[in-house]
Amino acid sequence: EELSGTTAASKNGALASSRLLLAFPPPASGTQPLWAVGATPSTCVPFVVPPSFQDRDWVPLNSGEWAQVPRDPCPAPELLPHTSSSNLGECSLGTINPELYKFLDDTSETDFPEGCLGRLWFSLEYQQEAERLLVGLIKARRLQGPSETCSPLVKLHLLPDERCFLQSKTKRKTSNPQFDEHFIFQVSSKSITQRVLRFSVYHVDRQRKHQLLGQVFFPLKNETLAGDCRRLIWRDLEAESLEPPSEFGDLQFCLGYNDCLRRLTVVVLRAKGLQLQEDTSFVSVCVKVSLMNHNKFVKCKKTSAVLGSANPVYSETFSFKADPAELDTASLSLTVLQGAEGEKSHALGRVVVGPYMYARGKQLEHWNEMFSKPKELVKRWHALCRTTEP
Repeated sequence: EELSGTTAASKNGALASSRLLLAFPPPASGTQPLWAVGATPSTCVPFVVPPSFQDRDWVPLNSGEWAQVPRDPCPAPELLPHTSSSNLGECSLGTINPELYKFLDDTSETDFPEGCLGRLWFSLEYQQEAERLLVGLIKARRLQGPSETCSPLVKLHLLPDERCFLQSKTKRKTSNPQFDEHFIFQVSSKSITQRVLRFSVYHVDRQRKHQLLGQVFFPLKNETLAGDCRRLIWRDLEAESLEPPSEFGDLQFCLGYNDCLRRLTVVVLRAKGLQLQEDTSFVSVCVKVSLMNHNKFVKCKKTSAVLGSANPVYSETFSFKADPAELDTASLSLTVLQGAEGEKSHALGRVVVGPYMYARGKQLEHWNEMFSKPKELVKRWHALCRTTEP
Protein backbone atom coordinates (compact mmCIF):
# COMPACT_ATOMS: atom_id res chain seq x y z
CA GLU A 1 0.00 0.00 0.00
CA GLU A 2 2.95 2.31 0.45
CA LEU A 3 3.86 1.93 -3.21
CA SER A 4 2.04 4.93 -4.68
CA GLY A 5 1.51 6.04 -8.25
CA THR A 6 0.88 2.60 -9.74
CA THR A 7 -2.08 1.15 -11.54
CA ALA A 8 -4.29 -1.55 -10.13
CA ALA A 9 -2.61 -4.15 -12.33
CA SER A 10 0.78 -3.04 -11.11
CA LYS A 11 -0.49 -3.20 -7.53
CA ASN A 12 -1.68 -6.78 -8.04
CA GLY A 13 1.65 -7.73 -9.63
CA ALA A 14 3.64 -6.09 -6.86
CA LEU A 15 1.48 -7.75 -4.21
CA ALA A 16 2.01 -11.18 -5.77
CA SER A 17 5.71 -10.54 -6.07
CA SER A 18 5.94 -9.39 -2.49
CA ARG A 19 4.22 -12.59 -1.34
CA LEU A 20 6.82 -14.65 -3.19
CA LEU A 21 9.59 -12.67 -1.59
CA LEU A 22 8.20 -13.51 1.83
CA ALA A 23 9.69 -16.98 1.44
CA PHE A 24 13.13 -15.39 0.96
CA PRO A 25 13.30 -12.55 3.49
CA PRO A 26 15.00 -9.37 2.27
CA PRO A 27 18.07 -7.92 4.02
CA ALA A 28 17.71 -5.51 6.89
CA SER A 29 18.47 -2.41 4.83
CA GLY A 30 17.12 -2.21 1.30
CA THR A 31 19.87 -0.24 -0.34
CA GLN A 32 19.71 -2.41 -3.48
CA PRO A 33 16.30 -2.85 -5.17
CA LEU A 34 14.91 -6.36 -5.54
CA TRP A 35 12.99 -7.18 -8.71
CA ALA A 36 9.79 -9.15 -8.71
CA VAL A 37 10.41 -12.86 -9.19
CA GLY A 38 9.18 -14.17 -12.57
CA ALA A 39 8.38 -10.72 -13.97
CA THR A 40 9.41 -9.75 -17.46
CA PRO A 41 11.57 -6.66 -17.96
CA SER A 42 8.56 -4.78 -19.34
CA THR A 43 6.28 -5.53 -16.38
CA CYS A 44 8.75 -5.67 -13.50
CA VAL A 45 8.17 -3.38 -10.57
CA PRO A 46 11.02 -2.26 -8.28
CA PHE A 47 10.57 -3.52 -4.75
CA VAL A 48 12.34 -2.00 -1.77
CA VAL A 49 11.79 -2.47 1.92
CA PRO A 50 9.64 0.36 3.19
CA PRO A 51 11.29 2.56 5.85
CA SER A 52 8.80 1.45 8.49
CA PHE A 53 10.02 -2.17 8.11
CA GLN A 54 13.76 -1.57 7.94
CA ASP A 55 14.24 -2.01 11.71
CA ARG A 56 12.54 -5.40 11.79
CA ASP A 57 13.84 -8.98 11.44
CA TRP A 58 12.12 -11.81 9.62
CA VAL A 59 11.28 -14.90 11.71
CA PRO A 60 9.54 -18.14 10.60
CA LEU A 61 6.17 -19.13 12.01
CA ASN A 62 4.86 -22.64 12.70
CA SER A 63 2.44 -22.33 9.78
CA GLY A 64 5.33 -21.97 7.31
CA GLU A 65 4.84 -18.22 6.84
CA TRP A 66 7.21 -15.43 7.84
CA ALA A 67 6.58 -12.51 10.12
CA GLN A 68 8.54 -9.44 11.15
CA VAL A 69 9.57 -8.54 14.69
CA PRO A 70 11.45 -5.50 16.00
CA ARG A 71 15.22 -5.93 15.75
CA ASP A 72 17.25 -6.37 18.91
CA PRO A 73 19.00 -3.07 19.57
CA CYS A 74 21.94 -4.98 21.08
CA PRO A 75 23.07 -7.63 18.62
CA ALA A 76 25.00 -10.67 19.83
CA PRO A 77 28.79 -10.21 19.90
CA GLU A 78 29.33 -13.08 17.44
CA LEU A 79 27.28 -11.17 14.83
CA LEU A 80 29.41 -8.05 15.04
CA PRO A 81 31.99 -7.52 12.32
CA HIS A 82 35.52 -8.63 13.26
CA THR A 83 37.46 -5.48 12.58
CA SER A 84 40.61 -4.15 14.12
CA SER A 85 38.72 -1.16 15.46
CA SER A 86 36.34 -3.32 17.56
CA ASN A 87 38.01 -3.84 20.90
CA LEU A 88 37.08 -6.02 23.85
CA GLY A 89 39.22 -4.69 26.63
CA GLU A 90 42.72 -4.81 25.18
CA CYS A 91 42.02 -7.68 22.75
CA SER A 92 40.14 -7.20 19.49
CA LEU A 93 37.49 -9.66 18.42
CA GLY A 94 38.71 -12.43 16.15
CA THR A 95 42.16 -12.64 17.76
CA ILE A 96 43.61 -14.79 20.56
CA ASN A 97 43.81 -13.31 24.01
CA PRO A 98 47.15 -14.53 25.41
CA GLU A 99 46.02 -13.88 28.98
CA LEU A 100 43.69 -16.90 28.70
CA TYR A 101 46.50 -19.29 27.77
CA LYS A 102 49.13 -18.54 30.40
CA PHE A 103 50.65 -21.57 32.15
CA LEU A 104 50.87 -21.73 35.90
CA ASP A 105 54.21 -20.69 37.34
CA ASP A 106 56.79 -23.45 36.93
CA THR A 107 58.34 -24.06 40.35
CA SER A 108 60.53 -27.01 39.30
CA GLU A 109 63.61 -24.75 39.24
CA THR A 110 62.86 -22.95 42.49
CA ASP A 111 61.40 -25.50 44.94
CA PHE A 112 64.20 -27.85 46.01
CA PRO A 113 63.81 -30.06 49.09
CA GLU A 114 66.31 -29.91 51.90
CA GLY A 115 69.38 -32.02 51.21
CA CYS A 116 68.63 -32.27 47.49
CA LEU A 117 71.58 -33.64 45.49
CA GLY A 118 70.39 -31.98 42.29
CA ARG A 119 67.58 -32.23 39.76
CA LEU A 120 67.58 -33.67 36.22
CA TRP A 121 65.26 -32.82 33.32
CA PHE A 122 64.78 -35.24 30.41
CA SER A 123 62.24 -36.20 27.75
CA LEU A 124 60.97 -39.59 26.55
CA GLU A 125 59.27 -40.78 23.39
CA TYR A 126 58.74 -44.36 22.20
CA GLN A 127 58.16 -44.99 18.50
CA GLN A 128 56.04 -48.14 18.27
CA GLU A 129 56.62 -48.91 14.59
CA ALA A 130 60.39 -48.36 14.65
CA GLU A 131 60.70 -49.80 18.19
CA ARG A 132 62.98 -46.99 19.25
CA LEU A 133 63.17 -45.19 22.59
CA LEU A 134 64.14 -41.55 22.12
CA VAL A 135 65.68 -39.95 25.21
CA GLY A 136 66.36 -36.24 25.40
CA LEU A 137 68.82 -35.13 28.09
CA ILE A 138 67.90 -31.50 28.72
CA LYS A 139 69.58 -30.03 31.80
CA ALA A 140 70.50 -30.40 35.46
CA ARG A 141 70.31 -27.89 38.29
CA ARG A 142 71.99 -27.47 41.68
CA LEU A 143 74.38 -30.38 41.38
CA GLN A 144 76.33 -30.94 44.61
CA GLY A 145 79.88 -31.39 43.34
CA PRO A 146 82.95 -32.00 45.51
CA SER A 147 84.11 -28.46 44.87
CA GLU A 148 82.85 -25.21 43.41
CA THR A 149 84.13 -26.18 39.96
CA CYS A 150 81.83 -29.07 39.04
CA SER A 151 82.29 -30.70 35.62
CA PRO A 152 79.33 -33.09 35.16
CA LEU A 153 78.52 -35.76 32.62
CA VAL A 154 75.63 -38.26 32.47
CA LYS A 155 75.66 -41.98 31.64
CA LEU A 156 72.41 -43.63 30.50
CA HIS A 157 71.71 -47.35 31.08
CA LEU A 158 68.64 -49.29 30.01
CA LEU A 159 68.42 -51.81 32.82
CA PRO A 160 68.74 -54.71 33.38
CA ASP A 161 71.55 -54.37 30.82
CA GLU A 162 74.48 -53.01 32.86
CA ARG A 163 77.14 -53.40 30.17
CA CYS A 164 75.89 -51.10 27.40
CA PHE A 165 75.42 -47.39 28.06
CA LEU A 166 75.31 -44.03 26.31
CA GLN A 167 77.14 -40.97 27.58
CA SER A 168 76.72 -37.21 27.33
CA LYS A 169 79.43 -34.63 26.78
CA THR A 170 81.20 -33.19 29.82
CA LYS A 171 80.15 -29.68 30.82
CA ARG A 172 83.02 -27.76 32.35
CA LYS A 173 82.88 -25.76 35.57
CA THR A 174 79.13 -25.54 36.13
CA SER A 175 76.65 -26.88 38.68
CA ASN A 176 73.74 -26.05 36.35
CA PRO A 177 74.67 -27.71 33.04
CA GLN A 178 72.54 -27.40 29.90
CA PHE A 179 72.99 -30.60 27.87
CA ASP A 180 70.35 -30.56 25.08
CA GLU A 181 71.50 -33.95 23.77
CA HIS A 182 69.49 -36.80 22.26
CA PHE A 183 70.00 -40.57 22.53
CA ILE A 184 68.34 -43.60 20.91
CA PHE A 185 67.84 -47.08 22.41
CA GLN A 186 66.63 -49.90 20.18
CA VAL A 187 64.21 -51.97 22.27
CA SER A 188 61.24 -54.16 21.31
CA SER A 189 57.69 -53.25 22.27
CA LYS A 190 57.32 -56.55 24.14
CA SER A 191 60.15 -55.85 26.57
CA ILE A 192 59.99 -52.05 26.88
CA THR A 193 57.71 -52.12 29.94
CA GLN A 194 60.19 -54.40 31.72
CA ARG A 195 63.04 -51.91 31.31
CA VAL A 196 64.26 -49.16 33.64
CA LEU A 197 66.10 -46.09 32.44
CA ARG A 198 68.93 -45.08 34.76
CA PHE A 199 70.70 -41.72 34.63
CA SER A 200 74.02 -41.61 36.50
CA VAL A 201 75.46 -38.12 37.00
CA TYR A 202 79.23 -37.94 37.51
CA HIS A 203 81.78 -35.24 38.27
CA VAL A 204 84.95 -35.49 36.16
CA ASP A 205 88.05 -34.23 37.95
CA ARG A 206 91.34 -33.09 36.43
CA GLN A 207 92.66 -36.65 36.34
CA ARG A 208 89.50 -37.64 34.41
CA LYS A 209 88.28 -39.79 37.27
CA HIS A 210 84.50 -40.12 37.63
CA GLN A 211 82.85 -39.41 40.97
CA LEU A 212 79.15 -40.31 41.23
CA LEU A 213 76.95 -37.36 42.29
CA GLY A 214 73.60 -39.12 42.13
CA GLN A 215 71.26 -41.32 40.11
CA VAL A 216 67.74 -41.29 38.70
CA PHE A 217 65.80 -44.51 38.12
CA PHE A 218 62.79 -44.25 35.81
CA PRO A 219 60.69 -47.39 35.10
CA LEU A 220 59.22 -47.41 31.59
CA LYS A 221 55.53 -48.03 32.24
CA ASN A 222 52.69 -48.25 29.72
CA GLU A 223 51.14 -44.94 30.76
CA THR A 224 54.45 -43.15 30.24
CA LEU A 225 55.00 -44.43 26.70
CA ALA A 226 51.42 -44.29 25.40
CA GLY A 227 50.51 -42.16 22.42
CA ASP A 228 53.84 -41.83 20.57
CA CYS A 229 54.26 -38.37 22.06
CA ARG A 230 57.21 -36.64 23.70
CA ARG A 231 56.98 -36.25 27.47
CA LEU A 232 59.01 -33.83 29.55
CA ILE A 233 59.97 -35.19 32.98
CA TRP A 234 62.16 -34.10 35.91
CA ARG A 235 63.43 -36.11 38.87
CA ASP A 236 65.63 -35.45 41.89
CA LEU A 237 68.93 -37.31 42.14
CA GLU A 238 69.26 -40.14 44.64
CA ALA A 239 72.43 -41.07 46.47
CA GLU A 240 74.00 -44.44 45.81
CA SER A 241 73.63 -46.95 48.62
CA LEU A 242 77.14 -47.56 49.96
CA GLU A 243 76.16 -50.53 52.12
CA PRO A 244 76.96 -53.94 50.61
CA PRO A 245 73.95 -56.15 49.80
CA SER A 246 72.73 -58.37 52.60
CA GLU A 247 72.63 -62.16 52.37
CA PHE A 248 69.18 -62.36 50.78
CA GLY A 249 69.07 -58.92 49.18
CA ASP A 250 67.65 -55.53 50.12
CA LEU A 251 64.38 -53.70 49.51
CA GLN A 252 63.83 -49.93 49.33
CA PHE A 253 60.39 -48.45 50.02
CA CYS A 254 58.66 -45.36 51.42
CA LEU A 255 56.10 -45.08 54.21
CA GLY A 256 53.60 -42.31 54.89
CA TYR A 257 50.45 -41.86 56.94
CA ASN A 258 47.74 -39.23 56.52
CA ASP A 259 45.80 -38.84 59.78
CA CYS A 260 42.99 -36.78 58.21
CA LEU A 261 42.35 -39.27 55.41
CA ARG A 262 43.22 -42.29 57.59
CA ARG A 263 45.38 -43.56 54.76
CA LEU A 264 48.58 -45.59 55.03
CA THR A 265 50.76 -45.25 51.91
CA VAL A 266 53.52 -47.61 50.79
CA VAL A 267 55.74 -46.88 47.78
CA VAL A 268 57.78 -49.91 46.67
CA LEU A 269 60.82 -48.46 44.91
CA ARG A 270 63.35 -51.18 44.08
CA ALA A 271 65.34 -54.18 45.29
CA LYS A 272 68.97 -55.18 44.87
CA GLY A 273 71.15 -58.23 45.33
CA LEU A 274 68.30 -60.75 45.14
CA GLN A 275 69.40 -64.39 45.18
CA LEU A 276 67.47 -65.79 42.24
CA GLN A 277 67.34 -69.57 42.33
CA GLU A 278 66.86 -70.38 38.64
CA ASP A 279 67.80 -69.19 35.16
CA THR A 280 67.13 -65.44 35.35
CA SER A 281 65.77 -65.26 31.79
CA PHE A 282 62.67 -67.26 32.75
CA VAL A 283 61.82 -65.96 36.22
CA SER A 284 59.82 -62.95 37.34
CA VAL A 285 60.09 -61.06 40.61
CA CYS A 286 57.33 -59.10 42.37
CA VAL A 287 56.69 -57.69 45.84
CA LYS A 288 53.63 -58.54 47.93
CA VAL A 289 52.59 -55.83 50.41
CA SER A 290 50.38 -57.07 53.26
CA LEU A 291 48.64 -55.04 55.95
CA MET A 292 48.31 -57.12 59.10
CA ASN A 293 46.54 -56.67 62.43
CA HIS A 294 47.32 -59.00 65.36
CA ASN A 295 49.29 -61.15 62.88
CA LYS A 296 46.18 -61.62 60.73
CA PHE A 297 46.08 -60.53 57.10
CA VAL A 298 43.80 -57.56 56.49
CA LYS A 299 44.60 -56.78 52.85
CA CYS A 300 47.29 -57.75 50.33
CA LYS A 301 48.49 -56.03 47.15
CA LYS A 302 51.18 -56.92 44.61
CA THR A 303 53.48 -55.00 42.33
CA SER A 304 53.89 -55.86 38.67
CA ALA A 305 56.37 -58.62 37.85
CA VAL A 306 59.84 -57.77 36.55
CA LEU A 307 61.52 -60.41 34.39
CA GLY A 308 65.03 -61.69 34.85
CA SER A 309 66.55 -59.07 37.14
CA ALA A 310 68.23 -59.42 40.51
CA ASN A 311 67.90 -55.62 40.90
CA PRO A 312 64.28 -54.89 39.89
CA VAL A 313 62.83 -51.37 39.93
CA TYR A 314 59.11 -50.86 40.62
CA SER A 315 58.19 -47.33 41.82
CA GLU A 316 54.61 -48.42 42.56
CA THR A 317 52.31 -46.90 45.18
CA PHE A 318 49.75 -48.67 47.37
CA SER A 319 47.27 -47.24 49.87
CA PHE A 320 45.48 -48.89 52.80
CA LYS A 321 42.65 -47.58 54.97
CA ALA A 322 43.70 -47.68 58.62
CA ASP A 323 42.30 -45.87 61.66
CA PRO A 324 44.85 -44.32 64.04
CA ALA A 325 43.67 -46.59 66.85
CA GLU A 326 44.37 -49.69 64.73
CA LEU A 327 47.98 -48.77 64.01
CA ASP A 328 49.11 -49.74 67.53
CA THR A 329 48.45 -53.38 66.65
CA ALA A 330 49.05 -53.18 62.88
CA SER A 331 52.15 -53.99 60.84
CA LEU A 332 53.28 -54.15 57.22
CA SER A 333 54.87 -57.20 55.67
CA LEU A 334 56.72 -56.84 52.35
CA THR A 335 57.67 -60.14 50.72
CA VAL A 336 59.76 -60.52 47.56
CA LEU A 337 58.39 -63.39 45.46
CA GLN A 338 60.06 -65.25 42.60
CA GLY A 339 57.91 -67.09 40.09
CA ALA A 340 58.27 -68.95 36.82
CA GLU A 341 55.71 -69.80 34.19
CA GLY A 342 53.67 -72.81 35.23
CA GLU A 343 55.29 -73.00 38.67
CA LYS A 344 54.30 -71.89 42.13
CA SER A 345 56.04 -68.75 43.36
CA HIS A 346 58.27 -68.86 46.42
CA ALA A 347 59.61 -66.16 48.73
CA LEU A 348 63.15 -64.81 48.38
CA GLY A 349 62.93 -62.74 51.55
CA ARG A 350 60.72 -60.58 53.71
CA VAL A 351 60.82 -57.46 55.85
CA VAL A 352 58.28 -56.45 58.53
CA VAL A 353 57.83 -52.86 59.75
CA GLY A 354 55.57 -51.86 62.61
CA PRO A 355 55.43 -50.89 66.30
CA TYR A 356 57.58 -52.40 69.03
CA MET A 357 55.31 -55.41 69.22
CA TYR A 358 56.42 -56.61 65.76
CA ALA A 359 59.66 -54.85 64.78
CA ARG A 360 63.04 -53.80 66.11
CA GLY A 361 66.01 -51.77 64.86
CA LYS A 362 65.72 -50.03 61.50
CA GLN A 363 62.24 -51.40 60.86
CA LEU A 364 60.92 -49.88 64.09
CA GLU A 365 62.74 -46.59 63.40
CA HIS A 366 61.17 -46.39 59.94
CA TRP A 367 57.68 -46.95 61.39
CA ASN A 368 58.12 -44.28 64.07
CA GLU A 369 59.64 -41.78 61.65
CA MET A 370 56.53 -42.14 59.47
CA PHE A 371 54.41 -40.68 62.29
CA SER A 372 56.90 -37.96 63.18
CA LYS A 373 56.80 -36.66 59.56
CA PRO A 374 53.12 -36.84 58.62
CA LYS A 375 53.47 -34.78 55.42
CA GLU A 376 56.40 -36.72 53.98
CA LEU A 377 57.12 -40.10 52.46
CA VAL A 378 59.97 -41.57 54.50
CA LYS A 379 62.34 -43.63 52.33
CA ARG A 380 64.70 -46.33 53.58
CA TRP A 381 66.54 -49.50 52.60
CA HIS A 382 65.86 -52.72 54.54
CA ALA A 383 67.65 -56.04 54.51
CA LEU A 384 65.51 -59.03 53.58
CA CYS A 385 65.24 -61.96 55.95
CA ARG A 386 64.59 -65.57 55.03
CA THR A 387 60.98 -66.61 55.39
CA THR A 388 59.01 -69.83 55.11
CA GLU A 389 56.00 -68.02 53.63
CA PRO A 390 55.00 -69.54 50.25
